[in-house]
Amino acid sequence: MIARALAVFLLLVPALLSAHATVAVEEITVLCSNGLKAVIEDLVPKFERETKHKVVVKYGLAAQLTQRIEGGEAFDAAFVTPAMMDGLIARGKIAADSRATIARSGLAFAIRAGARKPDVSNAASFTRALLNAKSIAYAKEGASGVLFAALVEKLGIADDLKPKSRLAASGEEVSAAVVNGDAELGVLPLSEVLPIKGAEPMIFPAEVQQYIVMAGGVSAGSRLAAARDLMKYVTGPAALPVIKAKGMEK
Repeated sequence: MIARALAVFLLLVPALLSAHATVAVEEITVLCSNGLKAVIEDLVPKFERETKHKVVVKYGLAAQLTQRIEGGEAFDAAFVTPAMMDGLIARGKIAADSRATIARSGLAFAIRAGARKPDVSNAASFTRALLNAKSIAYAKEGASGVLFAALVEKLGIADDLKPKSRLAASGEEVSAAVVNGDAELGVLPLSEVLPIKGAEPMIFPAEVQQYIVMAGGVSAGSRLAAARDLMKYVTGPAALPVIKAKGMEK
């Protein structure tokens, strides 16, 4: 009798282990701002290998992602700007105890590879470069575009730049305009300029530098432990080398 029971148990063990493994693996839906795209694209495969979880990431402008969340789109974790994250927390969309600051990226010009690079070593030369540029592209609704518009207003050259400004719908459009030669300068976070094939970065000088900060949080409606595990991973020691390599800093 004991031998028979043991044999039955041994036959059931693989099935039980398989069922447990199936339950343990979770699929996480993430909404991520383009400003953190390079970092997340690098970290997610590593997280998946280490945890066996599946991560589905949807990228876009932080403002547009926030609108989608407020419109009821299902998600488990999100990465947007701090102001938008705080607004989502206030409206009960993000769990307040899950909020974390991930990293920040300074602004930079994307310039076509091989093109002449203007001097932008200080505020004065930066202003001259903008005034002398034939065309400037930036994403009107993107965080970098909003900061750039405020900066040129502060510098007193907003009206001078209007005739030569090309307002794009996304960072991808800004990148394409630069690479295709439709825009001499493209304004983006450094983290978005570095991955562009056919373009080179010129970082804004310290006197006028603006930073895009990325914050993360878990959906208040998500019950997936894996979503919080992902947030810990992105803010943990393993993420630091990737963050620095992608043009961002803590």
